Amino acid sequence: MSQLIFERSVTGRRGIRLPDYDCPAVNLDDTQLRSTTPRLASVSEVDVTRHYMALSRQAFGVDNGFYPLGSCTMKHNPKINDHMASLAGFTGIHPTQNLETVEGALELMDGLQRDLCEVTGMDAFTLQPSAGAHGEFTGLLLIRAYHQSRNDTKRTKVIVPDSAHGTNPASANMAGYSVVSIPSNPQGGVDVEALKAVLSDEIAALMLTNPNTLGLFDPNIAQIADLVHQVGGLLYYDGANLNAIMGQVRPGDMGFDVVHLNLHKTFSTPHGGGGPGSGPVGVKGLLMPFLPEGTLIDKTYPKLPKSIGRMRSYFGNFLVNVRAYTYIQSLGGEGLAEASFMAVLNANYLMERLKAHYPVAYPGTCMHEFVLSLQDLKDSTGVRAMDLCKAMLDNGIHPPTMYFPLIVHEALMIEPTETESKETLDDFADMMIGFKEKAISDPDFFKNAPYTTPVKRVDDVLAARKPILKASL
Repeated sequence: MSQLIFERSVTGRRGIRLPDYDCPAVNLDDTQLRSTTPRLASVSEVDVTRHYMALSRQAFGVDNGFYPLGSCTMKHNPKINDHMASLAGFTGIHPTQNLETVEGALELMDGLQRDLCEVTGMDAFTLQPSAGAHGEFTGLLLIRAYHQSRNDTKRTKVIVPDSAHGTNPASANMAGYSVVSIPSNPQGGVDVEALKAVLSDEIAALMLTNPNTLGLFDPNIAQIADLVHQVGGLLYYDGANLNAIMGQVRPGDMGFDVVHLNLHKTFSTPHGGGGPGSGPVGVKGLLMPFLPEGTLIDKTYPKLPKSIGRMRSYFGNFLVNVRAYTYIQSLGGEGLAEASFMAVLNANYLMERLKAHYPVAYPGTCMHEFVLSLQDLKDSTGVRAMDLCKAMLDNGIHPPTMYFPLIVHEALMIEPTETESKETLDDFADMMIGFKEKAISDPDFFKNAPYTTPVKRVDDVLAARKPILKASL
């Protein structure tokens, strides 16, 4: 472990020397002074530099190595995106400036919204939401406002499949709805008969990800959309998995009425650790009157009398939007379609290499990700999915998503993304095949991993229930 900055502190040491004070003296009374001296480390410039360099070597990101985190689309971020987002014309502006002075920023946001409409088949977009779950909440408020505007107040339920992202039921509940869960069919898609059984005039919406968290495209999507619309409900599209279909098929053409996107995933902004994010929401025409206040429409911010209100301050996470716009403009329509094609190709290649060694939860052609079940391995050797993931850390690989979706026991959800080479995929497959052989011959090896990381195996339950959030010095 690296030392804390306070452990590097030496009394009297300093990194910079301020110039002599040459301003008029000001006497402050006790109400303006601190009662205690601020706790600051006494370190030199080289101490600070080495401290942060040591911390950076302990952090893992997509620039360090393979990051197949299922459902999170941790793909390489082209550096031109960061370059454009660092231009002074974008970083040096302030959200309270007169709109006449930020025409370039307005042009970019307007262009991004139009591009997102084209990619998704929606009629309008708002860039306000800060991330995916915030976008979900925004979309559900739009649905609620729509039903209330028609005095259709009996619609109090939202249908959520059992393979949905965990934020879906949480967002529905926050928006004031009760959640109706429906099971998956044997093929991993929505059980249409189970859907029919819960449809009624109390249903406000169905929340759906397509392809879903199993990495499967639901072939019944047109029928599902018709069934929900027939009872007066709306379709909400969780855009977390759009990376598999952008440029190939559009949610709006499948029958969805509202969609949120994760720009920090699909459109290539580095993310993790709580940010940065952006979760814009697109709508069909029937929901446009309810868009949040502050939504940009034709490079202006008109008053929307039926608006659900402002969802956040100012213009959303602007620099994330700059990166997304750069990504879209760099690739163009054909490039976006090719990116999705390569994401699907990579996932299927990796699945084919591994399926003889680890059962695929739902066999068949996948989209951008697939789910393995390690239940058989656990039953025969005692080695869990968690144990294998700990060992991956020693190999410089970020583990896939574990134990999700919940309907698959000992699940590993693997998403290689389109930016990884065949050589990287083969290295990962070889490692996983070797892991199985090692688990059979020496299961204790995995139960004690990792061995080379700064922090070794921790007590997960104790860490969750009694976390130590600060150092004792």
